[in-house]
Amino acid sequence: MINVSNLRKTFDTIEALKGISFNIPQGECYGLLGPNGAGKTTTISIMSTLIEPNEGKVSIAGYDLKKNPLECKKNIGVVTQEIALYNELPAYDNLLFWGGLYNVPKLELKARIDEIVNLLGLTDRKNDKVKTYSGGMKRRVNIASALLHRPKVLFMDEPTVGIDPQSRNLIFEVVEKLHKEGMTIVYTSHYMEEAERLCDRIGIIDNGEIIAQGTLDELRTSGSMKETVVISFTNLTDERYTAIVNDWNDLQRFDDAIHFYSMNIQGDLSKIILKCNEVGLDIIHIDIRKINLETIFLSLTGKQLRDK
Repeated sequence: MINVSNLRKTFDTIEALKGISFNIPQGECYGLLGPNGAGKTTTISIMSTLIEPNEGKVSIAGYDLKKNPLECKKNIGVVTQEIALYNELPAYDNLLFWGGLYNVPKLELKARIDEIVNLLGLTDRKNDKVKTYSGGMKRRVNIASALLHRPKVLFMDEPTVGIDPQSRNLIFEVVEKLHKEGMTIVYTSHYMEEAERLCDRIGIIDNGEIIAQGTLDELRTSGSMKETVVISFTNLTDERYTAIVNDWNDLQRFDDAIHFYSMNIQGDLSKIILKCNEVGLDIIHIDIRKINLETIFLSLTGKQLRDK
């Protein structure tokens, strides 16, 4: 459904994309994760025809983005980071306006609006002005506007930033429903749990390059990812830490805690605890951290995802 090949984009002297490539089959929910400035939004902006690349090729639903931009636009819906609504108009009128831009026939559009506002839990407020809405409700109207023309592909650029838990969970449910119905979705987020819950595959982008790609299980088994045992102590001294290091060199100290890294936590945990007891360390807490998307991301980028 989507093919991206050797995509490059430069802003003045900043090389935002350095030749990224990936393919997304029909019906897949693909997560694009990366720290601030990694190239996520630039990638989405190019695929949604908002900006042009310096090099590379994109095809959507069989259409070349450069040769047939209008055909590509007909097949995509875009949920941007910024709210794109008219605050002085009710949600219903906003949706009439956006649906008209897609040339959806009027009777069909009205039926479609009723269907979508119900899907997004906005039926009771559809005739209220958008300026009276919460941030989460505005986000939901933003999503509704991208679905009016029944797109084959939906781009969602950080759709849950800064919203209430109720709206966030409702958006999850809507994305899962659209995915189940066969829509192809490209989803960027700052929240690891969202990607783990929603996405079939995940691409990790950093400094304008795709540095890893695959299912969560594939990412877990790639490279030499290790599980972590975090043990906190009441009496961790430099001397005791040195004694531990002499027998267990794959570890790090953080204040009054030691992070032990292992390929086999189940087999090594008892050995770690025994060694701590031997050097006289008093354990107050043990936390076992399995390999998840956050640990994979940190290992690959050395950075944490942060809200803008």
